[in-house]
Amino acid sequence: MMLPRRSTILGGAALAAGAAAVPARAQLTIDMTRPTFEPVPIAIVDFAGDRVGADIANVVRNDLQNSGLFRSIPPGSFIQKDVNASAPPQFPAWRQIGAAGVVVGQVSQAGGNIKVDFRLWDVVVGNQAAGLSFTSQPANWRRLAHIIADAIYKRVTGEEGYFDTRIAYVAESGPGNARVKRIAIMDQDGANSRFITDGRTIAITPRFSPTLQEIVYMAYAEDRSPPRVYLQSVDSGRRELLGNFPGMSFAPRFSPDGTKVVMSISENGQSDIYEMDVRGRALRRLTNTPAIDTSPCYSNDGSQIVFNSDRGGSQQLYVMSAGGGGERRISFGEGRYATPVWSPRGDWIAFTKITAGAFGIGVMRPDGGGERMLASGFLVEGPTWAPNGRVLAFFRQQPSSAGRAGSVTLHQIDITGRFERQIPTAGDASDPAWSPLIPQ
Repeated sequence: MMLPRRSTILGGAALAAGAAAVPARAQLTIDMTRPTFEPVPIAIVDFAGDRVGADIANVVRNDLQNSGLFRSIPPGSFIQKDVNASAPPQFPAWRQIGAAGVVVGQVSQAGGNIKVDFRLWDVVVGNQAAGLSFTSQPANWRRLAHIIADAIYKRVTGEEGYFDTRIAYVAESGPGNARVKRIAIMDQDGANSRFITDGRTIAITPRFSPTLQEIVYMAYAEDRSPPRVYLQSVDSGRRELLGNFPGMSFAPRFSPDGTKVVMSISENGQSDIYEMDVRGRALRRLTNTPAIDTSPCYSNDGSQIVFNSDRGGSQQLYVMSAGGGGERRISFGEGRYATPVWSPRGDWIAFTKITAGAFGIGVMRPDGGGERMLASGFLVEGPTWAPNGRVLAFFRQQPSSAGRAGSVTLHQIDITGRFERQIPTAGDASDPAWSPLIPQ
């Protein structure tokens, strides 16, 4: 697949250039550190020049709207109908409908490829806030839309975007006593979903490499023999056996540099944390206690590991050195804690919490402070971070009824807990894993 080629559109301000010079431009800015803020009203005009331009604009609208940080102004309310993508818009017309920014674009043919230009105009100030140009294969139009949405998100929030990413998950079908579980992958908005395992074996717990578009997952053979762990390329489909781990109780997670994985393995009634070199396959034990130590995850810098353990009498979260040792408990609330995942930014640890039979998704600081819950329900579980550390995905299961398993759906929620949305999937879906940004 040809990846998009990027260049900056000159004329007006280049991407984010000169943004701090005009105080009024704050109206096209969100301060992510503030506890409250209003979504930025933004108008996105259908891109001119090709019929795919309307599709690109629609994906950009949906990405920004679904983030909860933007309010997309309906195209039907636009006063200026004929917008020249190469010239400044009629700013008074856009101010009249309350837009803080307006996005315009042009799609053209370029020797069998498509060239997509876009500009973000600051309506309040009256000049260009961002602009980029991309050339790629026509089939990549949706990726180009996500990249444009990322550029707008970064210009307005100051944070990296997360729209040009994928989510791997477990696609579930069939009755509860004969459940078919396959690993699937899709764009973060639910588009382009496809299976990467065939369903002949139960495949679960996908986890993305932080450095490559690779997934590690567990698969059980038809004869229910011990699970095997596979490493598979998302794009080429190439798969290799990482190892057989008869007592594995929780799937491997990668280190930040992608060279190691950490997992829990049960043996003789106890479960301990192990680290494995991905290429050399050397296995090293990190904990050795009678307790159940499981669900390990590296910190963003690779220096520490968070895991849950019942060594203190109940299932709680602990942090230790990545080489083992120095364990300290960080959770002290009521209930049980599970599936901790360290943020890519290093500032939060997400977790599943079970209190009196109810489930919730929460976050806390790495020292255990600032604990707060973001989502709750009959069964909510399996948090995974977007690469910018500002959004989480997880899954919800509804209660069973009349002997049938309840539906299982994927959801996104931002770090404030204010903006939650369901991610569309063709059927039941669980255990999501968010990819890093796709390389351009």
